[in-house]
Amino acid sequence: MPSARTKARKRALDILFEAELRGRTLSETLAERSLDADPPLRDYTVELVRGVEAHQESIDRRISAHLAKGWSLARMPRVDRAAIRIATYEIDYIDDVPDAVAVAEAVELVGELSTDESPAYVNGLLGSVVEDKAAAKQ
Repeated sequence: MPSARTKARKRALDILFEAELRGRTLSETLAERSLDADPPLRDYTVELVRGVEAHQESIDRRISAHLAKGWSLARMPRVDRAAIRIATYEIDYIDDVPDAVAVAEAVELVGELSTDESPAYVNGLLGSVVEDKAAAKQ
């Protein structure tokens, strides 16, 4: 059975995906989903969505630095983009989530929801983000 945080990540991904699909802000979409959520949104879902929104510019810069030549965030499937943003937020801003857990959870989400190639791609990209973080600390 998935953990509470796993469920919270999935719900956060749904909100990020929906906001982008509908051309709405994360705050607007989060507010709408909070109103009609049954069961109520988990605190960690709210924390992830608000965190990604607050730091999206730096998160997107970090992700873009690790994309293959000729690729952009816009070319990436929406589900992958949302999962990678959530994981990068956890890697950079949430101290009580091990980096390996953030990566594994993102890989699991895209494995369930995206293309057959997505898990390997997301794993490699987030692995580079983690390596970058470790190198910056030295």
